[in-house]
Amino acid sequence: MGNAAIAMPPVGTAPMRRSRVIFAGLIGNVMEWYDFAVYGYFASVIGQLFFPSADPAVSLIAAFGAFAAGFLVRPLGGIVFGRVADRVGRKRALTLSVIAMAVPTVLIGVLPTYETIGIAAPVAIVLLRIVQGLSVGGEYTCSLVFLAERAQTGRRAFYAIWGFWGAVAGILLGSGVGAVLTNVVDSQTVVDWAWRLPFLLGSLVAITGLLVRRAIQAEPPAGDAVRPVRDTFGVHRNSVIRVIFLNVANGVSFYAAFVYAVTYIKTIDNLPERIAFNLNTAAMAILLVVAPLAAMLADKIGRRPLIIAGALVIAAGAIPLFMMIHQTDPAIIFLGELGFVIGVGLLNGGLAGANVELIPPPVRCTGLAFAYNAAIGYFGGTTPLIAAWLIASTGNPIAPAYWIAGCGAVTLATALFFVRETRDLAFK
Repeated sequence: MGNAAIAMPPVGTAPMRRSRVIFAGLIGNVMEWYDFAVYGYFASVIGQLFFPSADPAVSLIAAFGAFAAGFLVRPLGGIVFGRVADRVGRKRALTLSVIAMAVPTVLIGVLPTYETIGIAAPVAIVLLRIVQGLSVGGEYTCSLVFLAERAQTGRRAFYAIWGFWGAVAGILLGSGVGAVLTNVVDSQTVVDWAWRLPFLLGSLVAITGLLVRRAIQAEPPAGDAVRPVRDTFGVHRNSVIRVIFLNVANGVSFYAAFVYAVTYIKTIDNLPERIAFNLNTAAMAILLVVAPLAAMLADKIGRRPLIIAGALVIAAGAIPLFMMIHQTDPAIIFLGELGFVIGVGLLNGGLAGANVELIPPPVRCTGLAFAYNAAIGYFGGTTPLIAAWLIASTGNPIAPAYWIAGCGAVTLATALFFVRETRDLAFK
């Protein structure tokens, strides 16, 4: 990797062409993460309808269990789609991942509930979540590689951050749809039928993403590994392990602050659902501004300073920030969420470039897909379930903050002692 040439856009590439590259990289993430996040936002309703129990906490934990199931298969999806990207091409993997997300999302929107078909309902929703998880496992990391490989010299982090930006925009879109829905109709109407609308609307975003992806022109894969899966777990396993631990804090803090927080504010703080959605939507809108600025800074001063700063905010700030979120004053809750915006924004500003740069070219898609999805799936995706369980078992509403702080410390230690600066590494 040390003698590889710096990636450059094709000669004659115009600014509009570069804009199209960025749009093609982020649009799939908008759709994928909108679909994936809508389930998390309506987990309490889904718990009632598909996992009924006399104890609402049991229903919620079961619903988040299905949410976690989609994450647990993400590493497998990453391997499948990563292998396609490394062997066949980025475009094929990106197009297939969009299709694999759209179908189960629409099916969830029309799925009969437990009252209608009994045990088949929760079984079906878990299976559909698994298909969604496989899809997301390939989408995000393949798009990061697609963007970074087409970046101008010295702007890899800024190009790659648009994959994260698309993911946040998709989750923000889901939060915004939830906010509109809960402000327009009453809570009983949401339970009766309106919860289905966000899932059905996902089909429109999917069609847009598919059309854009089919129109892009993608070069052959950058890697030359004949067996990218074997090499990922063989000669390149140390790089993969470092990337896993580097992303632990990212997954846990993100899903705690911007997915689980909606349920927390509603069920633990006992505030109206519309307030929870409004606060979450506003916080994520600010994150869309912070992340690209952080990535620009990472291109100037390096990836490690941003990663260390973001991990430090999460490790040291999780408990006080969560104490702020556990309030009844929306303004104080919002300040707590803004703290997580700063931590997550700084962290991803550095990770956007570092994640791609730390994985050797022959297994770039496969290795990154497994590493990132192992961290996000096994730590981040299980966070809503772990948080709900911690509160139910300890009776301490701040208990999830200790989980977040511990994971922040893992990433901080990894960045400080086990990861080198990658900004100026030769890249192909």
